[in-house]
Order: sequence, then C-alpha cells, then structure tokens
Amino acid sequence: MANTDSSYGLRPISRQGSSANSTGTTEYRIAYDNSNPIYHGMAVIPLAAGVIDDLQAAAGGNVSIAGVFGGCEYVSSTTGATIWSNYWPGSGADSNYPVKAFLYDDPNQLFQIATSNVVAAANTEAEIRAAVFANIAFANGNSGSTSTGLSSATADLNTIATTNTLALRIMGIQDDPANSDFTAAGIPLIVRINNHFNAPTGSIAAATVSTTGV
Repeated sequence: MANTDSSYGLRPISRQGSSANSTGTTEYRIAYDNSNPIYHGMAVIPLAAGVIDDLQAAAGGNVSIAGVFGGCEYVSSTTGATIWSNYWPGSGADSNYPVKAFLYDDPNQLFQIATSNVVAAANTEAEIRAAVFANIAFANGNSGSTSTGLSSATADLNTIATTNTLALRIMGIQDDPANSDFTAAGIPLIVRINNHFNAPTGSIAAATVSTTGV
C-alpha cells in the first residue's frame, strides 16, 4: 500500500540529547525585496547582509544551514495590515517595516522528512535502516506549494553516502504505520542538519545564486 504522505519539507519532531525539546523558533530577518519564495519546512541559509534566504542563494550549495523556516510576519505594502504566513511569498512587504522570519535553528534539532523516490538498493526496511548514520541530500529543496505554504523538499535515496558535505544525516526511521511501505516514496526519515550555522564550523554565504548542490 502506497504511503499517505509525500512531501512536506523538514518537520521538527524532537531534540537530540537529554535537554527539553521545545521545538521553539528564533527570529531572523528576510530582505523585504527578496523575490525567492521561502516555504514552511525549507532549509535556509544566512547571508552576509544579515538576512536569511533559501538554499539557492548559496554558491555551490555547500554552505552552513541556519535552520528550517517556520513562518514569517510582515506588513502588507498594499493594505498596511500585519500578515502572518507560514511561507514567504517573495513579494508584498512594506519596505518601512521588517520582514520577520522564524526558524527552527537548534543544531541538535531532529526533523522528519519524506523520501522522494525508490531505489533498488534501499527498498526494504533493513536496507534503509542500514543507511542510518549515513548522509543524504535534498530533492526539490527550493520548491513548495503556495496553496499549503509547505516546502516540497524530500530526501533523495540515490544520494546516500558518507560524504559529509551532504545536507542531512540520517538518524533513524520514524515509526508511522500510514507511511511504512518501503517499496514506495514517502518513508519518514529522522534526520539532523549536517553543516549547521550554529555549530562551531558554521559559515555565512555570499549572496550569489547557485545552480548546484540542492
């Protein structure tokens, strides 16, 4: 039976270690004229200008991830009303007010993400469990739905490797009877961010557009 969930980006579920898990967010800023849509559950990066942006703003895509987008608040340039949205649409903000972004930015945060595909080497529970502690890349890391506001990011099983520049580390498989068909896309992996900006080796990206790495 096919899995019921497909893509929803990175969904915060718990925190690694013994500290309390609040799944809380931290406030950041988006440039009011940033035309890149940023969807709920999308990994974002810090830019040298002091704002965050989606992954495609990173040259090569191999820069530190600041966290996962949880929503934003801005003042509408047409109505003057304060807008709360689970995604940044890429326009519509009054330049006289900040665009506030809220990120799940704990480097020890664990997330759930669905697999995007089925591959011959990973179509059983045992084969996917053997990939725990390996690394994996995003598929569709920069896209999403304007209807739901959710990211379309998934985990690409073709990319499983020990390569530490891949965005995510697999920490387990979420126990979910509705999404337990290992012969279909949509298996819920438990992951953490590999190269996190709030880790000691974190780095800021220059604001140049990437064509690779995401």
